[in-house]
Amino acid sequence: MLRRSFIAVFALLVVGAGIVSAARADDVVVFAAASLKDALDAINTDWQNASGKHATISYAASSALAKQIEAAAPADVFISADLDWMDYVAKKDLIVTASRHNLLGNVLVLIAPSDSKAGPVDIKQDFPLANLLGGGKLAMADPASVPAGKYGKAALTKLGVWDAVSGAVAAAENVRASLLLVARGEAPYGIVYKTDAAIEPKVKIVGTFPADAVPPIIYPIAKVASSKNPDAAAFISYLSGPDATKQFEHYGFSVLK
Repeated sequence: MLRRSFIAVFALLVVGAGIVSAARADDVVVFAAASLKDALDAINTDWQNASGKHATISYAASSALAKQIEAAAPADVFISADLDWMDYVAKKDLIVTASRHNLLGNVLVLIAPSDSKAGPVDIKQDFPLANLLGGGKLAMADPASVPAGKYGKAALTKLGVWDAVSGAVAAAENVRASLLLVARGEAPYGIVYKTDAAIEPKVKIVGTFPADAVPPIIYPIAKVASSKNPDAAAFISYLSGPDATKQFEHYGFSVLK
């Protein structure tokens, strides 16, 4: 069942690439971390209604998007779920440095299927996550490359439980794939962003990772250096404005000033 879920996620990524190729010539093409989908879709609708402009948004893991930008994919704006992948494209001179700023923050949580008997989990040093799994899988984004997975591994390592659960990790392509595994009951627990858990009725939050256990979760944004679209800067500006802020906060993000 896990394999089928991963195949489904891969298919979504292929579809996303097709969406970009089908974008209108004057669209702002945005590459955005998968966890931003619900909020950005709503904001894009607002921006279109307010300006008459339109953005085509491709969602995937920040690692995959950064690699696509490196391979000269036609993007105008990049929003990463961590600083590392934005730094990666910056070091290769693939973004406009002056346009870069930190846009959003998020929180890391532990989730379980909403119909499971899982109760609240006190996430602290040496908490018994391996025992809670009971031989099942821990769904999380790939800890080797995807921001949500990297945050999760860092937190579990600091709390002293990573070694006990690393062999049980079901590493997914992105955070939304992790969410799907738990929602389907294919994994008894998962680590996702609070904003992801909030939009999926088939999961429940059973614990929140302490702020001092998780590296700051920051979403930076920047214009892609190869972009020739004059509306890219306007879209970036809109995302920092009051209307977009309301939407981001509605979906549970913290807006960084």
